[in-house]
Amino acid sequence: MRAWVVQEPSPIASGPLRRADREVPSPGPGELLVRVLACGVCRTDLHVAEGDLPVHLPGVTPGHEIVGEVVSAGPGCLHGAGDRVGVAWLRGTCGACRFCRRGAENLCPLSVYTGWDAHGGYAEYALGVDAYTYALPPELDDVRAAPLLCAGIIGYRALRRCALPPGGRLGIWGFGGSAHLATQIALAEGADVHVFTRSPAARELARSLGASWAGDSFDAAPAPLDSAIVFAPAGELVPAALERLDRGGTCAIAGIHLSDVPSMDYQRYLFQERQVRSVTANTRADGEEFLTLAARLDVAVTTHAYGLDEADRALADLAADRFTGAAVLVP
Repeated sequence: MRAWVVQEPSPIASGPLRRADREVPSPGPGELLVRVLACGVCRTDLHVAEGDLPVHLPGVTPGHEIVGEVVSAGPGCLHGAGDRVGVAWLRGTCGACRFCRRGAENLCPLSVYTGWDAHGGYAEYALGVDAYTYALPPELDDVRAAPLLCAGIIGYRALRRCALPPGGRLGIWGFGGSAHLATQIALAEGADVHVFTRSPAARELARSLGASWAGDSFDAAPAPLDSAIVFAPAGELVPAALERLDRGGTCAIAGIHLSDVPSMDYQRYLFQERQVRSVTANTRADGEEFLTLAARLDVAVTTHAYGLDEADRALADLAADRFTGAAVLVP
């Protein structure tokens, strides 16, 4: 089968992705072999390719927003041949640690991830773990569903982590695949959304989706914010977000990787009970809740299709902010 591998992590311009021919894998107990119908291109894939995330599996095939059709199933699976499923970032947890037992499986020290610890969806076929795959609502077609499996789910968790009060003002920094999906959920729940991004095209998209204001990353906010989410992996945006929060506001940082946060003056940025929260992966419950909500609300997904042979270009375009929304590989 055709696949892409991270031969040697390095800046995307140097070409860390290489084409490869691999045997179609066989599913073991609890595993599903899926034919990839669509695979979203996520910024986490870029972090894996460029080495921002340490190598867990040499020569890994990236991709963790996989919509696929089950070809065959190993022993002990609930899904079977012909089922359409979503294979997402979270691939497995121990199920026994204190975090798993209290419902915080996203914090499991033994958690493993698709496209980092195991080969992902930049290929014609991929393996998923049955217990960690999602049955996809029929209202969501393949290309539209793919970005929901990480960008959407993580954006949803970040929205919950930022403690947005009912009808509150939400500031969003960075407006890519995850942010434009979280924005729609927030708006549907009655939020007043303000978007901060350096991209004029992204600001236009934000306004078209219903954001009441959109400006540059360091512009003054029209009014103090109740909550903020930093989606861009730039540490210098954290003080900017905190400074625009009202008293008691919460800033959630949505990315798995963030450049260093500058030194901050306590009185200016954190006093009056402002707080910062990180977001670490997601639970399966997050995914189930979000996918149901996305289908019910008919969430608009801005996508840009690339062929499987164009995976390297899709990642390069993502790195250079050449599109708004999300890229999707369509084999």
